[in-house]
Amino acid sequence: MRRLAWWATLGSASLLCAACNSGAPEPASVEIPSAQLRLTIVRMATDPFLSRHTLTLTVERAAGCSSTTELFPDTGYASRRNVYLAAKGAIYIVGQFDARVIDVQGCRITLSEFRHLDRDVIFIGSFDEDGEHRWTYFPASERSERLLGAR
Repeated sequence: MRRLAWWATLGSASLLCAACNSGAPEPASVEIPSAQLRLTIVRMATDPFLSRHTLTLTVERAAGCSSTTELFPDTGYASRRNVYLAAKGAIYIVGQFDARVIDVQGCRITLSEFRHLDRDVIFIGSFDEDGEHRWTYFPASERSERLLGAR
């Protein structure tokens, strides 16, 4: 009987650990050759059990400039960030609650209101969770654009 209780305790502990979020940073990156730019969003869990994460965007240009900013945090399955190429050459990183505009020439990242974004854009991919809940980048060739509020 004690052996059965021990195995039950061990099994419960294993399930609990499997359900826990790791505190390790989860980086996902994409190279945008036309802009000579590398975008990286690092996701880090802030709660061991709930889907809550901080998101940090880093932009690096081949010319050597870089910029980093904190994005609106994921407070419950709202981490997806769609990436768009705008007609003026800017890159948009659009989340459910925030939008960032990347000035390719100056490596500057600015927060923008949704109404100020150009509507004539090309979807190039998204940062999101895969089927195993790992943080990754999906190019448009692998996965079509998804609405930000939908899972």
